[in-house]
Amino acid sequence: MAEVEARTVLWYMTFMGFIVNYMIRINLNITIVDMIAGKGEAAPAPLNHTLDHHLAAVAASNATDFASLPAGSEERFTLERWFLDWANIGYDREGFHWNEKQQGALLGSFFWAHWTLQIPGGILATKYGTKVIFGWSNGIGVFCCFLIPIVSYWSYTGLICLRVFQGWITGLAWPSMHVLTAKWIPPNERSKFVSAYLGSSVGVALFYPIFGYIIDWTSWEWVYYICGVVGTLWFIAWQFLVYDTPAQHPRIADSERRYIEKSLGASVQSSKPGPTPWMAIATSRPVWLNVVAQWGGIWGLFTLMTHAPTYFRLIHHWNIRATGFLSGLPHLMRMLFAYGFSILADWLLRTDRLSRTNVRKLATFVCCGVKGLVVLALAYFGYNATAAILLVTLATMFHGAVSSGPLASMVDLSPNYAGIVLGVSGMIGGMPGFISPLIVGHLTQGNQNIEAWKKVFLLSSVMLTGSGILYVLFSESTLQPWNSGCHPLPDAGLKELQTFEAGLEDEEEKKPLNKSNADHVEAETETEMETKTKSI
Repeated sequence: MAEVEARTVLWYMTFMGFIVNYMIRINLNITIVDMIAGKGEAAPAPLNHTLDHHLAAVAASNATDFASLPAGSEERFTLERWFLDWANIGYDREGFHWNEKQQGALLGSFFWAHWTLQIPGGILATKYGTKVIFGWSNGIGVFCCFLIPIVSYWSYTGLICLRVFQGWITGLAWPSMHVLTAKWIPPNERSKFVSAYLGSSVGVALFYPIFGYIIDWTSWEWVYYICGVVGTLWFIAWQFLVYDTPAQHPRIADSERRYIEKSLGASVQSSKPGPTPWMAIATSRPVWLNVVAQWGGIWGLFTLMTHAPTYFRLIHHWNIRATGFLSGLPHLMRMLFAYGFSILADWLLRTDRLSRTNVRKLATFVCCGVKGLVVLALAYFGYNATAAILLVTLATMFHGAVSSGPLASMVDLSPNYAGIVLGVSGMIGGMPGFISPLIVGHLTQGNQNIEAWKKVFLLSSVMLTGSGILYVLFSESTLQPWNSGCHPLPDAGLKELQTFEAGLEDEEEKKPLNKSNADHVEAETETEMETKTKSI
């Protein structure tokens, strides 16, 4: 049986790590639907006056299904309610009375300080390794999940503070991973490997429906218990299976290790790369265009990801189970599209059909430009429930190309400082994570109707298409001179790497026998000669 490559194990552990990372981010997005008093139902008067009779019947049916769910959350057992009842401490049994602005602030609070650790995340990973930084960043965030239910009952302000801290500490995760990618993954495999980052989409696709059913069967508190248990199991596996460099890995095959080292060549220094060229990074046009692309892409992604449960529940009247499924489906499609597009991108590089810069531009055009057009259509056709589901799914799916676009481009620009470059991008590009919910909360305050959401989607479309156009016109993805003065990688596909592993195998076959093997062969020869002599 063939051995599993260390890069394959690394891909799966990274994939699972980002599932956990986004599980932490999005759990509140759907639990808030059940946490609010009245279950977040909107006033029916201004809602969807343009829906035809069929859609109105569907909405009424879904509303009936929702109403048929167990009514009082106090009837369901949770540790927090048991403790509060035992301690004779009062709490809101029917749900929390948070208005739209408070809900928007709570949903966006995860990102208020998230951006502040983006650059430190890259720096710390460069110094201490991704294994420590990524692992503990997710691990501490997971521990916070166990605290969210009791803190929610205690204080709205306390919950805000806990979510701010949770978002702050997990801000280390994304930039730290690029350090690992630069040390492990050959240039022509980066698009495919970076698709593991889109485990974030699978986290959303998988856990939105699961959370919806958990809330239906039990209560919203159990969502956080399960998040804590799943995240803890991943953290333990990460500590035992992941290493910062091929040289540190105790189980990697020699042929794989030499293939990685040969393919990375001079672009990555085995020792510390020296002082960070901050001025060069800050004045680099390619770096800033990646920031612009990430700003637009994240604005569109987080607007849909954070508010999809509320949108489907209030505008189209889906029950909590359908809301979870419909909110998660687009992100499953995003992951599948990312994986398929990454294979195409790597093939274009290997075969020299397109230059590295043009491959990244093509991917960014899809994840920003094409997605922007789909969101524009959502703004005008979102009143139709079927069209809304289809367009949200397509828009989120097209964003999967980001793994072959800006995310991979940052490693192309500077493998030695990839974590720091991603940190710069994440610090600025991640701000839409809290700006967008505040704007959505303002636009929909006491105004949950299709016209308010049309403005939300139009703004997202402008961000997406504008950033995509700028990137395609002015960006590049070649190794930058400030990458410690290394010689630039050829922009072609580096075809010689494809045959390197085969060459290593041939080299192993041609090696002279070592002493133990030679002695063994000599003994076998003597035995054969004795047998022949006796037979004579």
